[in-house]
This record gives sequence, C-alpha cells and structure tokens, in this order.
Amino acid sequence: MKEARLEQRPEGLTAATDGWFVVNVADAAWVRNDFFGAACIIEGDDAPFAEIGYTLGVIQPGKPSGMYHREANQEDFLVLSGECLLIVEGEERQLRAGDFVHCPAWTEHIFVGAGAGPCVIFMAGARAHRGEIVYPRSEAALRHGAGVETETPEPREAYAPFPKWEPGRQDDVPDPPWG
Repeated sequence: MKEARLEQRPEGLTAATDGWFVVNVADAAWVRNDFFGAACIIEGDDAPFAEIGYTLGVIQPGKPSGMYHREANQEDFLVLSGECLLIVEGEERQLRAGDFVHCPAWTEHIFVGAGAGPCVIFMAGARAHRGEIVYPRSEAALRHGAGVETETPEPREAYAPFPKWEPGRQDDVPDPPWG
C-alpha cells in the first residue's frame, strides 16, 4: 500500500489520494457550523474511506452534534473530554469523558453538549449502506433542538432550517485537548 498524498488546503491538511497517512488533528481539515459546532472529518473528499468513517466532533453546551437519526450502519462513539447528553431511542443519558456508546444499525441517537465547556467526541461509523438514514420525530430530541417535526429520510429536509457546514480550522475549537 502506498502512502497517500496530503494537500494543504485552506481548511487544513487533507488526503488527496488513497493510501495510508498520518495527520495530527490540529493540522487536519475541519468544518464548522454556527449551530452544530466543529468537526474534523479526517478523510478527504478526494479520497473517502471505503469501510469506516471517522469524525472528531466538538459540541458546545446546549447545542446538538446534528439531527436525531437512525441509519443502516453501526456507529460507535467515545467521549474524549467534557460532558454531553446522549438521546438514544427516545431516552436521555448523561455522558462524560471516557464513556463509550455503541449504536447497532438503526439505533436512533444524537448528542447534545452539556456542562461548562465543549465536549469532544470521537465518532466512527461503518460505510456499508451509505445514504440509508431516517430522521424520526422524537419529543426528547425536539426539546433539545435536535429533532424534526415530521419524519424524513432526506438530510436536506432535516437540516434545512440550519446554517450549512463551512470549511473551518481547529482554531474554531476553544482549548482543544490535543494542544
């Protein structure tokens, strides 16, 4: 296996070709959203990961990481720092650094920042069934600004009321735990 070619872009260092690579998250490409926070997606648009996707999500207190959903792929999460609320299958669970969450395919879930500062979550998801997703109506998710009024399988509909994700930098993350 060859080493991937990394390119420096305005949003950070990004894989431009397939292959193995090493990148520090402080130098990697980031996206930001005024409502949902900031995220380091790790992979590049030019060289997406075929089997598993990884994201380092940073959410602020009271803000969701995205919209409450379920999808055809397994997803797993590790809270690295801070606190958050997990809404899973309509139930609310408080999480803190070190908590691991396993969501088999079709598990309804989302995270909402809690505590006094940002919450950093390492997210991993299988890629076998890309695009198979549903945003169900959930009273718990609606209470926290992370739910849809009407169930939809369309991400465009679920995210229509919110600002679009924009290229960002790790500077969008106040006091990052990686330095």
